[in-house]
Amino acid sequence: MTATPQQLADVLRPVKHILLDFDGPVCSVFAGLPAPEVARRLREGLLAAGEQAPAGAEEESDPLALLRLVADARPDLTASADAALAALETEAVRLARPTLGGESVLRACTGSGRLVSVVSNNAGAAIETYLAERGLGGYVAGVFGRAPGDPSSMKPNPRLLLDAMEATGVGPEHCVFIGDAVRDVEAGEAAGVPTIGYANKPGKDAKLAAVGAVVVVKSMDLIADALVAHAE
Repeated sequence: MTATPQQLADVLRPVKHILLDFDGPVCSVFAGLPAPEVARRLREGLLAAGEQAPAGAEEESDPLALLRLVADARPDLTASADAALAALETEAVRLARPTLGGESVLRACTGSGRLVSVVSNNAGAAIETYLAERGLGGYVAGVFGRAPGDPSSMKPNPRLLLDAMEATGVGPEHCVFIGDAVRDVEAGEAAGVPTIGYANKPGKDAKLAAVGAVVVVKSMDLIADALVAHAE
């Protein structure tokens, strides 16, 4: 089910601009500061401000899902909750675990004459902090995190991918998106961009293929190797 080197090469051959998800393909954002802890702190922040957490918030361990829940139930709290989560994400990325091969993909994109933009549901400030602290900012043409105060901009909405393509002037026929979630493939399809699925957990390969990933890999190094092998 995973891609052969030739299949990967065929997908990458026309690509001039790689859209790269952050949490998963580049690093594990919540490896050091776990997602349930971030969600707990986000809830406690609401309570400390004298606000009541919306129904279902206590059971939600995914901080991004919790942000959506808050936005749906209490639109008036969306901006403050988003800002609080962005601060927590920035704290988390300082403890994040780099994905094996993720940095190699960034370097290979530059080495092969391709642009790379990071497109993520995480806060742009957190992504920029991670890249800057690891000396990777120079490899990235742009960072497109969720729009501050607007969780509806998150994938599977294609908005962030469309923004990245507009910023570089490269059309979808010369782009590919690399993501590790079903919502990534759905966002890619909505933006007209083929998606390479990164199956970093058991069973993900089948799920990503089922929703339309053009190829699936279990290692980011495979993508880096393919980029280097077919450098322009």
